[in-house]
Amino acid sequence: MCRAADGWHAVLRIGAVNHRVWSKDPPVLGASYAAELPLDANFDARAHTARRLWRAMNGRASGPAFHKVSQQRRERLSAAIRALDAHSAGNSYRTIAEALFGKKRIPDRAWKTHDLRNRTVRLVRRGLALMRGGYRKLLRPGRKDE
Repeated sequence: MCRAADGWHAVLRIGAVNHRVWSKDPPVLGASYAAELPLDANFDARAHTARRLWRAMNGRASGPAFHKVSQQRRERLSAAIRALDAHSAGNSYRTIAEALFGKKRIPDRAWKTHDLRNRTVRLVRRGLALMRGGYRKLLRPGRKDE
């Protein structure tokens, strides 16, 4: 349990699952609590999370997380962050591509039109978008309107 400027934060470990809880007021042992769920764009995620907590507190399996990031997407995000780090350090796209894909795959000629150059540029752009706030989309499942 930790007090912060916006209230109280706690991590409840029930079984093998960590549940993060926030309260405006300090918790009181034995008190009853209710979940307040604003009807906003994140309602579905909040409702799912509240239900998982309720199930865990009542001795039931909490069920699956709201969404899972696929292995392929994790690898792409990791590559984007690595590309961003290298770009921020002042490395060229060629140097970034060599680090990401291996020097043998990078041609001596025709680099400007090579697919790996285009892929590297896209990874750097994706990393920049994540840095500028796009990382918040990782917390929500994919939506067609995003």
